[in-house]
Amino acid sequence: MNVEERIKTVGKIPMERRTIIHFMLVANTINEQMAQALKPFDVSIQQFNVLRILRGQKGKPANLSTINERMVTKMSNTTRLVDKLILKEYVERNTCPSNRRKIEILITLKGNEQLSKMDAIVSETETNLLQQFSTNELEQLNILLNKFQS
Repeated sequence: MNVEERIKTVGKIPMERRTIIHFMLVANTINEQMAQALKPFDVSIQQFNVLRILRGQKGKPANLSTINERMVTKMSNTTRLVDKLILKEYVERNTCPSNRRKIEILITLKGNEQLSKMDAIVSETETNLLQQFSTNELEQLNILLNKFQS
């Protein structure tokens, strides 16, 4: 059942509730498609997000706190996500030489290479998810969604 069919099953409910349900259904569809796109890489959406954050550091290390602050989905299991990426050799964790209590996390060359491959698939998935919208409609949608941020 697609999103539109699921919305029709909601019936006569207040517009606010219908809107929230619609957001949730769309979010689930997006998450399912993104997870499917990343499946061949054996990486979750959250792990992909960690890799992008680390790439954005441009060679500078990040700590767990920095990564967690920048995550799209805030969570307390950032350590577990990093541990899984270490096992895949996509990131490395080092102790800061000047402060032994500080842990620094860096993306590896292998992590960067895999992330580039993931980027292409994720970009294609994003395009496919939004192909029915014009650029103007996407701009309008972003303006409306920005109201949640303010």
